[in-house]
Amino acid sequence: MFDMMKMMGKMKEIQARMKEAQENVGKITATGESGGGMVKATVNGKRQLLQLDIDPVLFKPEDKSVLEDLVVAAVNKAAEEAEVKAKEEMKKSTEGLLPNIPGLDLSGMMG
Repeated sequence: MFDMMKMMGKMKEIQARMKEAQENVGKITATGESGGGMVKATVNGKRQLLQLDIDPVLFKPEDKSVLEDLVVAAVNKAAEEAEVKAKEEMKKSTEGLLPNIPGLDLSGMMG
């Protein structure tokens, strides 16, 4: 027989775990590099750019387009890595709460 009170308790637990997971995702950081480490970008699990480190050698007007490309590449690498880490965190935080349903991906709930 279906137990509504038990189901409601489970939903509260799921909500609490999801909130905790979202907070943990915000604490994740990932760094991407390009140009052999001349450009480094650090983003958080919410894919927000936190830090950008550029080697001063690249500050030449004639290298402007190269620098722009390197920044884009570094930020994209960092964002990809942060997304992978965020999905891992969400999976770890919600493990055992819901049945393993193929195609059910809760990573979109991370904010």
